[in-house]
Amino acid sequence: MSMIVVVTENVPARLRGRLAVWLIEVRAGVYVGDVSRKVREMIWLQISELMEAGNVVMAWAVNSESGFDFQTLGENRRMPVDLDGLRLVSFYPVENQ
Repeated sequence: MSMIVVVTENVPARLRGRLAVWLIEVRAGVYVGDVSRKVREMIWLQISELMEAGNVVMAWAVNSESGFDFQTLGENRRMPVDLDGLRLVSFYPVENQ
């Protein structure tokens, strides 16, 4: 079992309801729980099928230098980057308008 955190933005209500079955919504769009790897992967599959135009990040505890790993889905300025085994976040430049 491993603690996970899921943060959603602009996702349909049916996905938020589905996440609330397995996790606790501690703030609007922020879910936490302690689940197995198999359940975490099933939750991610549900997210990828139901998120539509929103975006999601899921983070979970692992035995590594940083102590966590994460994955993202959907459009966002933040881009995951692997730097010598460390997962970091880089930002896409702000578009001039």
